[in-house]
Amino acid sequence: MATALIVLAAGKGTRMNSDLPKVMHEVAGAPLFAHALASGAALQPERAVLVVGHGAETVGKAAADLDPDITIAVQEEQLGTGHAVAQARPALDGFDGDAIVLYGDTPFIRPETLEAMAAERAAGADVVVLGFEAADPGRYGRLIVNDGALDRIVEFKDASDEERAVTLCNSGVVAANAKILFELIDGVGNDNASGEYYLTDIVEVARAKGLTARVVTCDEAETLGINSRAELAAAEEVFQAGARAAAMEDGVTLIAADTVYFAHDTVIGRDTVVEPNVVFGPGVTVESEARIRAFSHLEGCHVSRGGVVGPYARLRPGAELAEHAKIGNFVEIKNAQIEEGAKVNHLSYVGDARVGEGANIGAGTITCNYDGVSKHHTDIGARSFIGSNTCLVAPVSVGEEAMTATGTVVTKNVPAGAMAVARPKLEIKPGLAVKLFEKLRASKARRQKGS
Repeated sequence: MATALIVLAAGKGTRMNSDLPKVMHEVAGAPLFAHALASGAALQPERAVLVVGHGAETVGKAAADLDPDITIAVQEEQLGTGHAVAQARPALDGFDGDAIVLYGDTPFIRPETLEAMAAERAAGADVVVLGFEAADPGRYGRLIVNDGALDRIVEFKDASDEERAVTLCNSGVVAANAKILFELIDGVGNDNASGEYYLTDIVEVARAKGLTARVVTCDEAETLGINSRAELAAAEEVFQAGARAAAMEDGVTLIAADTVYFAHDTVIGRDTVVEPNVVFGPGVTVESEARIRAFSHLEGCHVSRGGVVGPYARLRPGAELAEHAKIGNFVEIKNAQIEEGAKVNHLSYVGDARVGEGANIGAGTITCNYDGVSKHHTDIGARSFIGSNTCLVAPVSVGEEAMTATGTVVTKNVPAGAMAVARPKLEIKPGLAVKLFEKLRASKARRQKGS
């Protein structure tokens, strides 16, 4: 059965106290709504619709950056969840399949849970609702079940005392045939305490039409919604705890697990060791048997088998390390290819460059890649030796097995096997240091006396 996703992301999020739309706040380096889309991707949907409202342009642009094929539907007025889903109708015109409604501020619904809902639909339920047993039901909507079938969903503010005693609660996630879903929404009114069109009311409409409704349950933790900064922080903790546990289960050593932070898409191979206080930003892959030393920050980069990074290193987007490459302490790499066995050991910046196989980059080396307008490339050949405090003024190349002397400023290409030396002549002035210090001390004493 073909599937479409409808992700509701129109809310303002007043309790976030932010100029940013709520669903644009991030967990693990990705906007909240992106997590919902990622969970739904397990169903291989033919279409995905994001319903936006507050900050529509901002959210829509971010969504298009993530998925150019996504459809954006705008809810001009926030008149409830049923009204929000109805805004997706034009995008699904002619679609023959199931629609699953997700929420952009609920990032932890597991793909396996959505697959269970799809299976219940395939088994014959016309409407499937995701529920959970709440430790503290609070103000959640209640699922009223009779003889195994879902009879109705009651919002807390509209529930009787007897209904409020029910602990089976509504997550808001719904699956149904897309055409039937919109027909059911057409039958929903707004005669309730909020004057809104509740998506939850489709269950009663469905039952009145003789359709079946069933409940699939999940762990309460999956349904965690984000409405405040405190809940955002709690969600980050939940994600990180799960990511750390999964990494260790997959054979990664985390020496101080609670100090390591993952992004939503971090991939790390088995037998890699991650030392304390490492941060993985989005877009990082680390292959097997690597070592990421303490206090390093990686983003948008790839570390091949046996690579070593850090401590206190920064790999920026476009950094590509071949097998057994070594990036040492206080080194920054950006948009650069570090080939097999090459070393950039200390206090250097390498950007927009290639460092050839087995090359050695001395401490304090800088590729001067930016002229204030454009970026330029530096090419360093295999087995070359770049002396400490070399400045490579791009565009420039250093040939294979070439060398630069310490302190050299390289402004033209260095042929293979050659040595580049560019230093001012050193002059020694006997006794001048003593005379200069005496003069400086005397000047300081006069100033102090005068004050």
